[in-house]
Amino acid sequence: MTGDGERRSKEAYSTYSLDFPDAVTAHPFDAYDDLGPYDRCITRGLLPSMLPTAYNMGNQIFQIPGFVIIRNEMIHETRVIPLDGRPHVGAKIRSYLGDSRGHWDGDTLVVESTNFNGKVGVTRNGNTLPTSREKRIVERITRVNASTLQYEATVDDPATWTRPRTVRLPLKLHPEYGMFEYACHEGNYAMKHILSGARADEEK
Repeated sequence: MTGDGERRSKEAYSTYSLDFPDAVTAHPFDAYDDLGPYDRCITRGLLPSMLPTAYNMGNQIFQIPGFVIIRNEMIHETRVIPLDGRPHVGAKIRSYLGDSRGHWDGDTLVVESTNFNGKVGVTRNGNTLPTSREKRIVERITRVNASTLQYEATVDDPATWTRPRTVRLPLKLHPEYGMFEYACHEGNYAMKHILSGARADEEK
């Protein structure tokens, strides 16, 4: 990691601090924005949205004329990825999942994502190992047989790491699986209880 990457990682706040004390800082939660985007039902971010987790880990990929659409079951996020060669949006426009553009390299779909807002990490549902606005992710998706896609993603964030990192895994087809609604906000009592618990501790 770079010096700045180490600093941001050590200063990060997360509800994962009890489980991973070396990854994030333990602290009292003073306000809603002390909690990570995943805790607040906003996003798992990219790369975590494409990686397996404990539950609701289904992904759907659709191809329509001029676009590929990737839908994640957890946090019900959807990326609409143009394939027509258009440039990325302007640098002032930033988001948790970035701005994705795709093209075909033979039988491989290549998706380049930029314009991240630097507010989500790349591990443990985006709650740890924070990245920067300089992050760039290149995904390569290749069908290797009738039921398997090879997924590869390279994360390049020169403000966080001294060299790019790559992850690879197979994505298996499960036609019997049904995507479930991920009604996170409706059932999210965690944020209220975490903040009220911290206020109760202050009164002791």
